[in-house]
Amino acid sequence: MFWAGAVLTGVVAVAFAMGSDHAQTLFHALSLNQPFWAWVLPPAGFALIAWLTNRHFSEARGSGIPQTIAALSLPPGPLRDRLMSLKNAAGKFVLTILALGCGASVGREGPTVQIGAAIMYSLGKAVRLPAAGLHRGLVLAGGAAGVAAAFNTPLAGVVFAIEELSRSFEQRSAGIIFAAVVIAGVTSIALTGNYTYFGSTEAMLAGGRGWLAVPVCGVIGGLAGGLFARSMLLMRHIVPAAIARYRLLSPVRVALLCGVLVAVLGWISGGETFGTGYEQARGLLQQEGGVGPWFALLKFLATLVSYAAGIPAGIFAPSLAVGAGLGGSISGFVDLAPAGTLIVLTMAAYFAGVVQAPLTALVIVGEMIGDRALTLPLMAAALVGRGASALVCRESLYQSLALAFIGREPGTR
Repeated sequence: MFWAGAVLTGVVAVAFAMGSDHAQTLFHALSLNQPFWAWVLPPAGFALIAWLTNRHFSEARGSGIPQTIAALSLPPGPLRDRLMSLKNAAGKFVLTILALGCGASVGREGPTVQIGAAIMYSLGKAVRLPAAGLHRGLVLAGGAAGVAAAFNTPLAGVVFAIEELSRSFEQRSAGIIFAAVVIAGVTSIALTGNYTYFGSTEAMLAGGRGWLAVPVCGVIGGLAGGLFARSMLLMRHIVPAAIARYRLLSPVRVALLCGVLVAVLGWISGGETFGTGYEQARGLLQQEGGVGPWFALLKFLATLVSYAAGIPAGIFAPSLAVGAGLGGSISGFVDLAPAGTLIVLTMAAYFAGVVQAPLTALVIVGEMIGDRALTLPLMAAALVGRGASALVCRESLYQSLALAFIGREPGTR
């Protein structure tokens, strides 16, 4: 059962990646040939996805990581079963691909965490494993395997499970987490080949004056990441009562309005803010092409609005794109290090600021670029980014969002 679950997680992660890529390609092809579609698909698609989510897949909205954290903190029972159901995992899979096909600024990596956790948990329930604690371990293992298979970053899967999902190291679960990551990762490599997410880079940091780039990128990236996390939490907690009631009673209309805003932001950016932002981030890192001067800000806003629509929406990939865009902007004003190095450092700092998990940010970005020469600078930038983020947002984003699924927030259920 366990091996089958880990293999299935790897297969689904690969299928998810392929489906997401095809959906984005289709949207860009349609909007390039007929710009009319760039104005129609986001609002119409967001409205449809919001209707389907609220009608059939209520636990599939948002990233998927808060649901996984909530499942880990809940006792065995119907609520945990609902969060980890295969029905919601299937809805997450289909609706996230549909969102990317409508130009949403979302990612698939967070949803892959919930999908992987749901697969492992459901298989454990199916064979009636007697130990309740083992079900929690399966959720952790599935979430870790999802991260590892989504990014081809096995170490990041383990670190993410410890630092963000469980917030502790559990010796009882360590073995199955490591095994699930290895099996899912090997399955992913067998299907797609071994690769680094952003390709190899030649980023480097000279000694002496070059190290001054670390606090610059760390502080700017961390503050921006903290601002993003704070903005997401403000949308949930500090919203006028009338607006909150309207959003609760008319989620489809809110989603339609968010789709209009995403279309407007896409038009202003020349289409750069649609989709995950992977191509833009990779182009910046590989020095293969630039983006507009306002890309980071517009992508920041597009991701925020896409999440506010209440549709399945991961933020990992868009956050990396915003961090890369911010680093590209910094490189135009700071000559302390090569542009590629500034981009990598800011990406790690911004990501650490958003998720407030510096070790995860370090390992994910490090494994994505395959450049060990930047390990220490990346570690420093991630730690500085986490500290700077705390000046803006003291709450952990995913932990706070998980409360809505546990039912501790008034009026959330």
